[in-house]
Amino acid sequence: MKKLLSILLLSAMALSAGPLAGKRVASFTLPDMAAKYHDVLDYRGKVLLIDIMKTECPHCQTLSRTLERIKEKYGNRIAVLSIVNLPDNYQTVSAYIAKYKVTNPVLFDTGQATAAMLRITPQNPSISLPTLLVVDANGIIRSDLVYSDAQKAIFEGDGLSPLIDQAMAPAKK
Repeated sequence: MKKLLSILLLSAMALSAGPLAGKRVASFTLPDMAAKYHDVLDYRGKVLLIDIMKTECPHCQTLSRTLERIKEKYGNRIAVLSIVNLPDNYQTVSAYIAKYKVTNPVLFDTGQATAAMLRITPQNPSISLPTLLVVDANGIIRSDLVYSDAQKAIFEGDGLSPLIDQAMAPAKK
């Protein structure tokens, strides 16, 4: 059983590379609920998890719980930023934070930062939620993840920890 779990986690890690892996995360500065601005560059030096979500998305809700567990495990060695876009607003985010006991900043975007990070263009106009970027201490995306049954262990179980550990390791040249 343990061997099967290891094989599944390694398979999930292989699937998690994604088209953004190896690229520098797009720079952004976005406000949170208290109108405090968060600049992605302020998080250099630690692993940053960027969660692009919607408050009504059931998989986003599950991921929020997973990220809270991950933050307990890794403490201040990681940072988590969640990003919402319209139609989410102060009221929907406030209710979401209270209901799911979210302790990381939830940032408000009008679409530009999300589009830049995910390289959304007229030729590539879609976004799947939740999307999770694992960014290393140097600002390089190590994993870009979109929820799917194949990656369920990453979003709902313990599959995210190996990806964080990998992002904490020095980049291979």
